[in-house]
Amino acid sequence: MSTPAATPTGYVPIFDWDAPSGRKVLLGSLIVASTVLHALCFYLFQIIYPPTVALLPPPARVSIINGETEEGRLLLRWIEAEDPALASTTQRPPDAQLAPPSPRHVPSYHARQPVLKEPPRPLPDLRVPSPQPPAAVPLPRTAAPTPALVAPTTLTFAMEPEAMGAPSIPALQFTASTKELPVAALFRVAIGPGGEVRHCFLQQSSGDAALDDQARRHILLCRFPVIGRRQTTGQAAQTGDRSVATPLLWGIAMVQWGSDINAPGSDAVPTSPVP
Repeated sequence: MSTPAATPTGYVPIFDWDAPSGRKVLLGSLIVASTVLHALCFYLFQIIYPPTVALLPPPARVSIINGETEEGRLLLRWIEAEDPALASTTQRPPDAQLAPPSPRHVPSYHARQPVLKEPPRPLPDLRVPSPQPPAAVPLPRTAAPTPALVAPTTLTFAMEPEAMGAPSIPALQFTASTKELPVAALFRVAIGPGGEVRHCFLQQSSGDAALDDQARRHILLCRFPVIGRRQTTGQAAQTGDRSVATPLLWGIAMVQWGSDINAPGSDAVPTSPVP
């Protein structure tokens, strides 16, 4: 590298900024050589070499393995020898029996008789017995409530037995108006010739006006079968009887109240109609 000359101002530059003349020639020669080389390669690979031909894939073929050929037999033997299912199973030898022999079971006590042990002697318990020994907890059993006996209400008549039979009494159903216990009610009744109740008068009250009225209605619905009748006036004149015949037969009806009376305010209503 040459030392640069001093400038008129007296300063000496460090770098030489003048472009050399040989660089332009070198760059031009490299460009020309590259163009020639590309043209030569294009000539070699596109003109001199034959063009490539696209080959189609070979058609699919199926090969069947059979035992007619030697290769097929060898391949089948190899597949059978390498089968994992056969390799993992136990193969019986050809000379083995089909069913294994069943040995007879001989219990061990047939060969040696065991020695029996004597049971230990019971030891008496000398402890003081507990006043409250453990036992099952007793469960109290409540007795089933016995159903209350229902005393039915009865209606009886005091009549001449030779004149009237047993009366036909309808179903008795009464509803009290108070919670007081009623007493027996007495009625004076008159029976007509056909067995019907003609008149019914209260003689002794039960203490409940509603029960008295209901009992009177039931008595008026009763009917008597006529068994015998009193002698008429003509028959009395022929026989010499001076008694005067009457078409009505008077008697007493008594109602004895039971526990089947409905409580006050219940929905049960007496079924007997008003006469």
